[in-house]
Amino acid sequence: MYFEKDDIYHIYNMGNNSQPIFFSEENYRFFLRKIENEIKPVCDIIAYCLMPNHYHLMVKANEGSVKNFDNSNLQLLSRKIGTLQSSYTQAINKQYGTSGSVFRQKAKAKSLSQVFLGAERYFDYALSCFVYIHQNPLKAGLVKRIKDWEFSSFQEYSSANELSICNKPLALEVLGIEKEKFKGIFYRETSYEL
Repeated sequence: MYFEKDDIYHIYNMGNNSQPIFFSEENYRFFLRKIENEIKPVCDIIAYCLMPNHYHLMVKANEGSVKNFDNSNLQLLSRKIGTLQSSYTQAINKQYGTSGSVFRQKAKAKSLSQVFLGAERYFDYALSCFVYIHQNPLKAGLVKRIKDWEFSSFQEYSSANELSICNKPLALEVLGIEKEKFKGIFYRETSYEL
């Protein structure tokens, strides 16, 4: 994965053979803590959603994201995604007495700014991805309402809680969303596809 400063990316990966990657509520919470400790310090997180067999992150790369790791060609954000997945895999293997990788070999990172050129189309595509990420639990039939899925950033945006993983002011600015109209964007269909 190669990241450009100030670009927005959809990062995702799933379990080997589409197998589950989360086996308990504590697994989800542990992974969120890992995101906060590993990913948040090197980029601006816009959205996330953890699903039983995959995860989504939407981030804006910043100066820290694109720095090289240990004088190599590997960027710091790429390294941290690898650390996130490998350390989570180690914890799961230890907890459940298993071995091997939990995730598919490499996470994917799709640049949302390189898909469409022109500011208006870029914002539409980034907003579609944002909605898509949050609609995942609903479309998978895990909940009847988006707000009922505990392991997505939707709750961060829809509550007054100031503590969050996401950089909410930046996200609302980048996506062109007014805070008062946030909930309304989820009633539209998204055309975003992986």
